[in-house]
Amino acid sequence: MAVVRHGTVRGAAAEIGLTQTGVTQRIRTLERKIGRTLFTRSRRGMRLTQEGEALHRYCQRVGDMEGELLSFLSGSGDETTHRLDITGPSSIMRARVIPGAVKVLKIHPNMIFTFNLNDDRSGIERLKDGSAHLAVVPVEDVVNELDSKRLEPTRHILVGPSSWAGRPVREIVTTERIIDFNEEDDATFRYLKRYRLFSTARKERHLANNTDALASMIAAGCGYSVLSENFAQPLIEQGRLVELNPGRRIQLEFALAWYPRPEMPEYFNGLIRHIQ
Repeated sequence: MAVVRHGTVRGAAAEIGLTQTGVTQRIRTLERKIGRTLFTRSRRGMRLTQEGEALHRYCQRVGDMEGELLSFLSGSGDETTHRLDITGPSSIMRARVIPGAVKVLKIHPNMIFTFNLNDDRSGIERLKDGSAHLAVVPVEDVVNELDSKRLEPTRHILVGPSSWAGRPVREIVTTERIIDFNEEDDATFRYLKRYRLFSTARKERHLANNTDALASMIAAGCGYSVLSENFAQPLIEQGRLVELNPGRRIQLEFALAWYPRPEMPEYFNGLIRHIQ
């Protein structure tokens, strides 16, 4: 668990008070006992294998159960803290997940949250390696081994800098560049295809893997993109952005996903209920 938290043997050794050699020996002993490789090792650190991810999830569940049992036996269950790590697209995290978590905090004030706002579609991988308990992911990314809840669709609009107001959208698409989060982000392409603008669009894109940075690039006139309506609307009202194709939107489907739990704690169940 310490190696997973730090990503390196050195960090784990410092945390648990062993030498790096001692940590490495314990890992190798465990791998020999179970007959599986738990980590791949590289200059970038230690990364869990698929078998390692499964064992890490198991260890997390055991830790949760141990904490709940000790709290029950000591009669202090209401005072026990529970940390939940949640990841997802920044616009949905801001508009839905964090407000839902605030509601849960009013009922379970000892909850501790880690919010990872991430637009790179890594949610499933974060669930697998145990670095997230809940993830907002595209519906098509949900696999059979997960439990999930479909969220209300998000509406996305085509936006550019306010200085482009009044320009024909087809002329913009033909001459200006797209700005997206990363190579896997296909929202703008999907929008352009939906409204028959894709064939003339410039396909080489600027990439900025942060929503605020992306919006700043658009406002500065570097290009255009598709953003969620909830995120874009305040920037439009501030005069930083303008909707390039008024009244034309696309809907993207997302789900809240998590690994099944034999017993669903009330705080966990409450969070799922409050995220819409």
